[in-house]
Parts: sequence; C-alpha cells; structure tokens
Amino acid sequence: MEGPLQTGSFRWMKSINKSTILNIIRFHGPISRVEIAKMTKLTPPTVTNIVGELIESGIVLEQKRGESTGGRKPILLTINQSAFQVIGVYVSAHRVRGAVCNLNGRVVEESERPIPPNPTAEQFLQTVQEVIQRLATGIQQRQIPLLGIGVGMHGLVDPDQGISLFAPNLALSDIPLRAVLEERFDVPVTVENDVRAMALAESWFGQGRSLADFICVHVGSGIGAGIFSAGSLVHGPSFTAGEVGHTMIDAAGPRCSCGNTGCLEAFASGPAMERRAQEKLRHGSHSLLREQLQGEWEKLSGSDLTVAAQAGDDFAQKILADTGRYLGIGLANLVNLLNPRRIILNGGVFAAGDYVLDSLKKTVHERSLTLPAADVTIVVSDLGKRAGTIGASTLVLKKMFQPQ
Repeated sequence: MEGPLQTGSFRWMKSINKSTILNIIRFHGPISRVEIAKMTKLTPPTVTNIVGELIESGIVLEQKRGESTGGRKPILLTINQSAFQVIGVYVSAHRVRGAVCNLNGRVVEESERPIPPNPTAEQFLQTVQEVIQRLATGIQQRQIPLLGIGVGMHGLVDPDQGISLFAPNLALSDIPLRAVLEERFDVPVTVENDVRAMALAESWFGQGRSLADFICVHVGSGIGAGIFSAGSLVHGPSFTAGEVGHTMIDAAGPRCSCGNTGCLEAFASGPAMERRAQEKLRHGSHSLLREQLQGEWEKLSGSDLTVAAQAGDDFAQKILADTGRYLGIGLANLVNLLNPRRIILNGGVFAAGDYVLDSLKKTVHERSLTLPAADVTIVVSDLGKRAGTIGASTLVLKKMFQPQ
C-alpha cells in the first residue's frame, strides 16, 4: 500500500519533471519528444505522458514534423504563446505602467496612469487597480485566460508577503498589494522590487539570458540593482539587497534623501544630475541651454542635456560625463564585491549614449581590481522602457515555468 510520503514524493517528482520538460520546450523548441528524453535522461514513456498532459492543458502545441535521420519524421513541440496572458505592472516614482504579455514576454497591450501628488494608500491602490482593470477588460474581450498579475514596485518590498514595506517616492508604508489585488481580480498576484523584476526580465528575455552571475542597474529617480548570483535573485534577509544608490562614494558629498551624505544616488540619479546642472547654470556657466531656459533653470530635464550634448554643448557634455564617472565609481564597487559577468544598465540617462557610457566604463575599469574588471562586460538593456512591465510579467511566468 502506498503511503502519504510516497504519494507526495511521486507528485513532487512529477511536478519537477513537468517543469523541466516545459522549460526545455521553452528554451529549445521546436523540439521532438526523443530530443527531450535525451536531454532530460527521462524514459520515453515518461516524456510522452507529461507532454500529453501539457498538450491537453493547452500550454504546448504540436508543430509540423521535423527533419528525420531515418524513419518517420518526428513531431516537434513548442510553447503555445497564446495559451494564457499575464499582466505586469511597474510602479515608478510618478506613474503606474501596465502591460499584457503573452508567454514569451511579448507585449500585447499597454496602459498607464499618473499617480496623484502626495497620494493616500487608498488613492495609490485605486490608480493601480484602474490600470489593471483596463488591461483585464482587453484580455476578457480576447477570451484568453489571465494567468496572473505581477507588480514591480519601487522601494522596499517583501515578496513573501506581497507587501510594499516602504515606497520613498510616495511616502507610503505597508501597502498590502497582493491581498488587495487578489481580492479584486481573483488571480494569483506576485509582488517584487522593481529593479529585481527588471533583472528577472533580463534573465529570461534580455541580455542576462544564459548568465548565472550578472547585475541589472536602473538609474531613474533613484538608483537600484537587481543581483543574480549563481542563477538566483539575491534579496537579503531584510529584502534590501541591491540598494547600490545608498552606497557612499564621497563622504563629503551632498545629503541624500535617506539622510546620509555622499550616496551614489545623491550624485548620479536623474534628479541629482538635473540639480547639478541647474545650480551651475544659476551661477553663470556658459551653455546653449541658457538661451533655451531663459532663467527658468528648474525646467531643465535630462533629455535637454542629451540634446544639448548632441549639439556640441561642452557644458552638457561635461555634466553627462561627470554622471557617468560617478556611476562608474558605484559600479566598480559592485564589480569588486560581486565579480559579475555582466552589468546591464537601464534608465533614461543612458539615452545619452556614449556621453555617459564612455566615462562610466573608463571609471569602472580604472577602479576595479584587474581580474573582475577583465571579466565584466557593461551593456545597455535592449528592453528599454518596457523593462519594468516585462519584468513584472516575468514574475508570473516564473511561477508557471519554474514552480518552487
């Protein structure tokens, strides 16, 4: 007679095998059952049974027959990208962006709303729900099942409980995102820090694919890092791993929003770069921007600096190069500490291209130890502005393809 332990072990092993096969089809499809059996070392009957279940569930499709090495041509298997859709929500400092993605991370539909100034928790949650509702309505009209909702939230997040512990740009704490959204939409909800979600997107669909050790760094209103080590996202016991923006690069530097002085974020975030340029213009620095702004220095934006730099403005070029140098100091610290294979950069400041990147890369290689500096490559994400929503969607996909 089969006992509870044996039954549980069998189910667990079957789940692991199913996940393994599903991921092989995702990575290597179109692929035959025979090839899957060879790659997994599972018996052909086991592969056939599990594949049959996946086909019955609609997740896997049979395609045209492949090339034969003799005998009957094999039927090839692929993921049915339209079997389900997922919603990914990215909460930045001022906006809520949402996207519907299919199972290969392709964006099908998008929506966004501004976050009200100084919102209450209720106002913030209402904005998030409005974005999701619009996207959920579209999914319903397409008659495709909604697999789940992922939320990438800036600030400190407890992914185990699905709670935003502290969102500094909103001055809100202890927001029960998962509980509220699961009650409203009746699907599983996963909540994660926004930059860790971006790192997950890079691991699945971007420049982190096939890499076990890399760091995704996002530069916006703040500076954060999503760290992959030995193939896993690093959280830390207090969920604060990756707060590179609050590492010190100059003890005598300006005061940061966290209360310390000299943080990387106080030098190199988007607002910090803009403030530095505004202050210099206010004190008489020569620039093409003087004529454009006519004394309204507070209207200066990062994109203004990029345009001016491209027009040959020495002032704008120096501001951007200094920003790259500050970022390079912070990234060199990460290289020395963590020895990543790759650093993937994301954020509006990198629209300036080599005006930022040249000094950034130069500083990293000058300030890093020889061996890790030789190993690391530094690239700009090709996911662009969608990295946040694709990352949030990937939180849901991960639970489907890689169940714990």
